[in-house]
Amino acid sequence: MEARDIIIKPVVTEKSVSLMEHNKYVFRVALSANKIEIKKAVEEIFKVKVVDVNTVRVKGKVKRMGRYEGKTSDYKKAIVQLAEGDSIEIFEGM
Repeated sequence: MEARDIIIKPVVTEKSVSLMEHNKYVFRVALSANKIEIKKAVEEIFKVKVVDVNTVRVKGKVKRMGRYEGKTSDYKKAIVQLAEGDSIEIFEGM
């Protein structure tokens, strides 16, 4: 699997922006990706040193549109801590 297939998109929420103060960044990643693959992908794409990776498997919610019921997709989040002095420029404008 390529690095761009592992890292799907950054997660920008109030909580994830507050984690940036502690040099932690949150990404939505492929369900099949493990911590080692995520670490290598972030280091390759953003040219930074990753210290720690935590993952969370998020279950989809049941949603209703009138009498019809559906479900949002399950996904996986990765909280990546970078080495001291490293940062990702995409997030810096927030």
